[in-house]
Amino acid sequence: MQPDAYCFHRSFEPADPSQFEVDRHYLLYAMEGTIRLEADGQRWTLPPARAALIRAGHPITITVLSKLTSASVLFSTEFMPAPDHVLTVFDMSPLARELVRECRDWGPENGPLSPYSKRIFEALFDVVQKLSLVPSKCVLPSPRSEHLLKAVQLTERLAHTPLTFDEVARQSNQSPRALARRFSSEMGMTWREVLRHTRVMNAVEALVMTNAPITEIALSVGYESLSGFNAAFRRQMQMSPTEYRASCIC
Repeated sequence: MQPDAYCFHRSFEPADPSQFEVDRHYLLYAMEGTIRLEADGQRWTLPPARAALIRAGHPITITVLSKLTSASVLFSTEFMPAPDHVLTVFDMSPLARELVRECRDWGPENGPLSPYSKRIFEALFDVVQKLSLVPSKCVLPSPRSEHLLKAVQLTERLAHTPLTFDEVARQSNQSPRALARRFSSEMGMTWREVLRHTRVMNAVEALVMTNAPITEIALSVGYESLSGFNAAFRRQMQMSPTEYRASCIC
């Protein structure tokens, strides 16, 4: 019999999308590597800076984008109340990351929880419940057509370069006019908005997971100037990169 809460700690190679659903509340978290999560017509990229809290019985689609070390945590519906929302993606705090690391010693085969492990899992659930009250703004609508999916994947892969819309259209074998219509009708965004969003998402990961100077991060994600990066970041996240990094310390 599986314990009331346990950690699923395992490594995975990159893999194509697969649907996933469990009968427990689920903290989806990657200690190393990156996951793409799709649900309810939206898609998120989950590096170690972010996690998802998912209510039991809610189907999601997961793509393993790079070699992955998972340390996700599952809570029985009797052990913990249902999360406030069916699915929430949020930024992980240092405390949450440390609690997940502590939970790695208790897997599904470990039997009933000890008083100490029970308190650790309870503390983790309380922390991620609180973090989930501030959902991540790093979310995009899911493309519905293969044509647009190809263009979005190309944009994500080359976002750090001086990429142009015409180049994306050419490499995805579409006319610029047809591709612009697809972005508008399927995602409700322009290509340039998707590019900005992708660059900011990449910057968020670097701000949380590294101590790199902000100017260095700006250049690494594709901006030619610090001022341009700061303006784009503030427009997306409603705060400056410096303010965002400071907010992730506590």
